[in-house]
Amino acid sequence: MRWLFLILAALMLSGQRDAILVPEVSQDEVQVRQGFTGTELLLYGAILDPGGRRGGAAYDIVVVLKGPTQPIRMREKERFAGIWMNAESSDFRSAPSFFAVAASRPVAEIVDDRTAAIYELGTDFIQLSPSGEIDPDKQARFSAGLVDLRQREGLYKEDMNGVRISEQVLYQARISLPSNVQTGLYTAETFAISDGRVIASAIADVEVRKVGLERFVETASQRSSFVYGLVAVMLSITMGWIAGRLFAMI
Repeated sequence: MRWLFLILAALMLSGQRDAILVPEVSQDEVQVRQGFTGTELLLYGAILDPGGRRGGAAYDIVVVLKGPTQPIRMREKERFAGIWMNAESSDFRSAPSFFAVAASRPVAEIVDDRTAAIYELGTDFIQLSPSGEIDPDKQARFSAGLVDLRQREGLYKEDMNGVRISEQVLYQARISLPSNVQTGLYTAETFAISDGRVIASAIADVEVRKVGLERFVETASQRSSFVYGLVAVMLSITMGWIAGRLFAMI
């Protein structure tokens, strides 16, 4: 039924001059509970050309899912006298906590590097906003290090054949969220591209939030940090005392 709604909505808008892109997400809220092992989002929608005809055959689709941005400091380790120590560092003002791209075919075959950089169509084009001293070689090295680190953590990913276009009008992509995702508002931006040019785009939001005990602990730590810290210390002392008594009885 949701597929039918998308097609009907696109047909009603078919009088517009620009291409019509109607995106949807399988769930607009992801609840993180105890034992959360990750989930998979289905991003789908429909596209019609300005004449209201089926347009899938003439377009490529790229979907970019981004998590909340955060400042981060990357440190580089060097070995001195057989000991690994922190050396140079670099700060980034707005590194996305999660970044995933799915495309109907490799982005390099769809657009040039300039267009890919404008719309962040790949991990090589993430706008990390470095701060402080700008040394191009240094920033390139630290940017590559950050991307590599988060790729190994499963937080940055690409699937250049991850979008399937069917019936010349419908598209869908699946993007998995790992268990270590950060909570907050995620944006799923879909781009319709023709002849190397972005001709339509649309955004859908997904909220990732903690619920249950995890939500209570997170809220308590933010709203009453002193009381939260005091309770944590008291619990640690109590658990240590109990463990000591148990071992003494054995």
